[in-house]
Amino acid sequence: QVQLVESGGGSVQAGGSLEVSCAASGYTYSSYCMGWFRQAPGKEREGVAAIYNRGGTTYYADSVKGRFTISQDNAKNTLYLQMNSLKPEDTAMYYCAATRTALGGRWCLSRNGMAYWGKGTLVTISS
Repeated sequence: QVQLVESGGGSVQAGGSLEVSCAASGYTYSSYCMGWFRQAPGKEREGVAAIYNRGGTTYYADSVKGRFTISQDNAKNTLYLQMNSLKPEDTAMYYCAATRTALGGRWCLSRNGMAYWGKGTLVTISS
């Protein structure tokens, strides 16, 4: 059974940095997309960053490009999201998600494409 567990959320001031992690277990697919999604109060869940493991191709939402970096440590089965130059509008619950796939692409940023979800970790940015 696939389990995704996020950690590392917290509160920081605008301009600061934070890294969130996602520990994956029960995931043995050779080809997959994993990503970070966020949902702010009253808003829809949106894709922030994703990675296709074959080749390590990454995808970013325009709103975070240049500020956020997604990475993974295959030995630890852990996905990371390094967030720099944080803004108050980055405040949200951040979710890790994954799905098996033969092909990558920007669709990996679509919440509808993900099969497995973690429970989220809260990130709060104060101005």
